[in-house]
Formats: sequence, C-alpha cells, structure tokens
Amino acid sequence: MKAARIVRVKEPLEIQTLETPKPRGSQVLIKVQSAGVCHSDIHLWEGGYDGPAGSFMKTTDRGVKYPLTPGHEVAGVIESMGEEVEGFTKNEKVLVFPWIGEGLCPACRIGEENLCDKPRSIGVYHDGGYAEYLLVPSYKYLIKLGDMDTDTSATLSCAALTAYGAVKNTHLRPADNVIIVGAGGLGLMAIQLAKAVTGARIISMDIDDEKLKVAKQNGADFTINSRNQDVTKSIMELTDNLGVDAIIDFVNASKTVETDMQILRRRARIVLVGLFGGALQLNLVTMPTRAYKIIGSYTGSLTDMIELVSLAKRRIIKPVVSNKFNLDQATEALTMLKEGKIVGRGIINP
Repeated sequence: MKAARIVRVKEPLEIQTLETPKPRGSQVLIKVQSAGVCHSDIHLWEGGYDGPAGSFMKTTDRGVKYPLTPGHEVAGVIESMGEEVEGFTKNEKVLVFPWIGEGLCPACRIGEENLCDKPRSIGVYHDGGYAEYLLVPSYKYLIKLGDMDTDTSATLSCAALTAYGAVKNTHLRPADNVIIVGAGGLGLMAIQLAKAVTGARIISMDIDDEKLKVAKQNGADFTINSRNQDVTKSIMELTDNLGVDAIIDFVNASKTVETDMQILRRRARIVLVGLFGGALQLNLVTMPTRAYKIIGSYTGSLTDMIELVSLAKRRIIKPVVSNKFNLDQATEALTMLKEGKIVGRGIINP
C-alpha cells in the first residue's frame, strides 16, 4: 500500500510503499476513502509546539516516533477483519475513533480514552490515515455511517469532536454570550454545535473577513475582526458592559488568550483548545475574586462521537469541507492549512 509519511520533520512528506497489514483477532483493515487534514498534523510535521519563553516542546518528548503516517480523521470501507470481529461486514462504510488509550488508566476505565495517561492515538502514536489502508486495533472503535458521505464524515472524528467537547465544557445556557475564537474548520463546527445544542448567543472572532462571512452563514449571531476592531469595546457594547459568559479559543496563542482575559464576565469559563502555544501571565487576584474557570479541552470521547454521527445523520450539523487533495498532495495540503488558505476542512482522498 502507499502512504504519505513524515520521515524527517519540516521536510516534504514521502510517498512510501508499505506492506498492507493483515488484521487478526478484533482488528479491522479499513480501505481509506477520506482522511482529514488537521492543525495537529502540522505540529507533527514540524516536530513540536511553541512553549513558554520561546521554548519548543518536541513531539518526540511526548512519545511520537518517526517515520510516521499522520492522519487521525479517517473514514472508509471495511476491507478485511480478524476472526473475532462481530457485527460488521466487508465493504461497510465506517468512521474510525482515533483517540485510543491503553485501557487501564482511570480515564480509560470511565470511557474517556481521549484523556488516557499513555495514549495510543491513531495518526499520532501509530500510523494513521494518510494511506490507502489503515489497521484499526479493534472493531469497537468503528461507527457505521450508512449512506453518509465519507469526506464530511471524516471530520467528525476530530474537528467536530474537538468542537463538541469544547462546547460541552463551557456548560452554556440559552441566556449566555459565548465567543468562539477562530473561524476555521473547528470554529465553524463549534458555531453549528453551540447553535444546535445550547441556544446561546454566538460571537465569532477572527482576523479574516472572508472566514467571518462564512461564520455568519454557519450561525454566528455577531462577528468581530480582531485585527481592525477594538475587541474590548465591541464586546462590552454587545454585553451591556458585563463581558461574555464563555470563550472557546481554537487558536490558544499568547495574544488571543491575553485578549480573552480582558473580556470575561464574572464567573466566566474560558476553554482553551488550540495548540499554537506560548505563555500567559495571569493576574492571580482576579482569579478568585471574579471566579473565572480556565479549562483545557482535548478532543472528545467515543460516546461523544456516536452522538455527533447521530446529529450529522439528521443534518443538524453539516461539516464544511472546502478542499480536496490526493495522497501525492499531502505536503501541499499541510502547507495550505498552515498558511490559512483552507476555509473549513481539507480532505485527502487516497
């Protein structure tokens, strides 16, 4: 089989021919039809994340090993199955849950494998979906898609799942005002989900007017261009000088979070999702006196993904796929995403 692999960080992905895996036991071999292109793939490609004070957090220090086939948003059809697999058939269309844990830690035991102490995530710690085939360790990580499109379905396993987990972590109520920072693929999905399941008033914030236009089309009540608008003034005008009840920051860089902290209402929740990194200096006195909650949010559980597939089947949410690539264009796809040239989600069709 062919796979686009990160052999050396910051260098173009290499198309390699690998032996096609043969599933055993509860394993399932998936013929990949769609693999989403995610910002975390860029960090794998670059070899790490920006840390505090100009430091760099290497992916290898987190247990990532190269060469690596990235790609954790995967949808396709079943090619073959191990002898223990039940309830699935060859050529059945499925979505893969990639956030696999080791199974024994406290998080895994309550169904939160995405927060495992020793993660084994597909496309991060094990070869992923930038390939013609993907070996899934157990059929329990597959969700049947029926007649759903694999391109839009693939995004449910990370972009939508991460957005859903973040929206849940805000504990939004219908009377709340929420800012969603970043109007890319995750931000757009969070807008749809917040609109569908919370009833809160949604403010989309980005530095790109075109992305903000799309955010409005996806359900944002208000938009703010933080590059050329006074964010604090705009937010206070929208909230009767109280500030917002919650912020979901899909950028999570020093500059965006510094801005976030200036526009929070008392008792507000700020949910940090993005991986752009940096550092933040906090006024510690305001943390207890204003009762802020700072929450880190990382993807979502298998149960969450099952709920998302149900929402998508009923067309309550509609993932936005804007760019499609073949396997040979994997490096181009990552480059375009890094440069902000993909509105919505990019998909590789091996």
